[in-house]
Amino acid sequence: MSQHPETHPDPAVLDITDRVVEGTLVVTVAGEIDLDTVPVLHAAVTDAIRRTAGEECIVDLTAVTFLGSAGLAALVDAANLAEARREPLRIVVDSNRPVIRPIVVTGLDDVLALYHTVEEALRAGHR
Repeated sequence: MSQHPETHPDPAVLDITDRVVEGTLVVTVAGEIDLDTVPVLHAAVTDAIRRTAGEECIVDLTAVTFLGSAGLAALVDAANLAEARREPLRIVVDSNRPVIRPIVVTGLDDVLALYHTVEEALRAGHR
């Protein structure tokens, strides 16, 4: 009888990719943002803000399945960094309940620049 280890997806893995859309850097995040994964999110978003060199940056959270308080703090920190550099940070949340609910409950919808789609966030930057 041979033993084959089972492989399971690591729940602590956060999938982060970036691409340029119409000249704007879009960081797409998928998975759960919690204490284990927030350092990866924070590093990716702050790196993206630094790489944009005065241009806008969009963070797409529509594929996020959980957003904990550590993730909220990381988003506020990233938004503050972008503002200090005079670079807008646009956050796409769609109607993704696991993301929008903690943002609204904490009142951060008044602090963060939220959009329903990447296209809407792009249009906001071209006004």
